[in-house]
This record gives sequence, structure tokens and C-alpha cells, in this order.
Amino acid sequence: MSRLNLPTKYASAVAVMLAIGINPNAAIAQSLPAQSSSAFPAAPLPPAEPWQPMEQVKTYAIRGATGIDLYRSIGERGPAAGVQAIAHTSFKLTWTRDYRPQPNGSCVLAVAKPKLIITYTLPEAPPGLPLMVAQKWQRFVSGVETHERVHGDQIVDMVRGIEGFSRGLTAGDDPKCQKVRQKLQARLKEFSDERVRQSRQFDEVELTEGGAVHQLILSLVNSPDR
Repeated sequence: MSRLNLPTKYASAVAVMLAIGINPNAAIAQSLPAQSSSAFPAAPLPPAEPWQPMEQVKTYAIRGATGIDLYRSIGERGPAAGVQAIAHTSFKLTWTRDYRPQPNGSCVLAVAKPKLIITYTLPEAPPGLPLMVAQKWQRFVSGVETHERVHGDQIVDMVRGIEGFSRGLTAGDDPKCQKVRQKLQARLKEFSDERVRQSRQFDEVELTEGGAVHQLILSLVNSPDR
């Protein structure tokens, strides 16, 4: 059996320590530099996984063969979004989150990946419209979809803002990761409120007299059908 022997000069020193009642292992430990409490630093955050929103378009059927009749049918059949609307943008947002307790007792939100589904609900005219009405309708519904996709962009911006705030969010003295969750929840409402404010402001500009959607409605209703 092989044995690791101390060099002679160290062996004699150990013998002296034992003779006077000093534990050599304790003496060696005391001579080493003190270890910092951060000797085991937090692991680096994993890279953010790229994501893109999923978008889908749903339609509701309307009736009519003239511009005014089509618009009246929208009023009768349009999606209820608080008030009767021409079109509507909704979304479903879920998150994959990974809260990681750290050696120093803190907690970090290491992963925050969203899954975002945006749904645009638009009117769909019946087939077989007269040529001029069909052309008017196409201009109208294309413009309405452009408007709704701005709302979609605002939703995406909100989610990316939440993602940026979430990743790396840390709370000290949080071994059960409760404080960091509360810290996140307290901020989420601010992101949501800002998105709602932007959405309402945009609608006010587009729907008031002279706005883009207002002009689309006037063109559909007032321009000749044949």
C-alpha cells in the first residue's frame, strides 16, 4: 500500500505541534485565507430563447350588396369589445418561468419565455358583390386590418417589455422565491395599463373625424356602388 509521507522538515513541525497539544489540521486551516461567502457565485443566466408571436385571423359573416348595407350589417353582427366594433384584436399570453434560489439566499428569475397568440377578428362580406362594391369593400377591410395589426404590434411591444424586465429579476433574502414573484407581479399591471393607454389613444386618432378608419367608413358608405 502506497503512503504519502510529509517531507522531513514538515514532519518535525507536526511532531512539535502534537507535543504541545495543537491540532495540526486546525493550525493549517487557520493559516489559509478566509473564504468569501460568494465563493460559489450565481450561475450565469441562460441565453434568452428567441420567440415570435403566433397570429391568426378570424372572421364573422355580414350581409348586404351595397356599401351602406354592409356597414349596417357590421353594426348588427360586429364583435362585442366593450362596445359594438368593426373589428377586434385579442390575445392569449402564457409564460414559462424558472425561478432559481441562489447560494447566498437570494432568488433570480432566470428564464421568462412568453407564448403569445394574437387573434384578429374581421368582417367578411358575402361572395358575389357587384364589382365596384367589391373593390370598395376590399379597400375598407384591408385598411381595418392594418389598423388592427397596429394593436397587435402594441401587444408584442408590451410582452417584450415584460420579458426584458423579468429576465434576471432578483430579490435578496428570498430562499423560497416569493419576494421576486411579488416584485414581478407588482410591475405587470404597469405594463398592461400602458398598453391599454396606447391602444385607446391610437383608436381616438383613427376613429375621430378625419382619422384613417373614419375615412374608410365614409368611403365605403358614401362612394358610388356602381
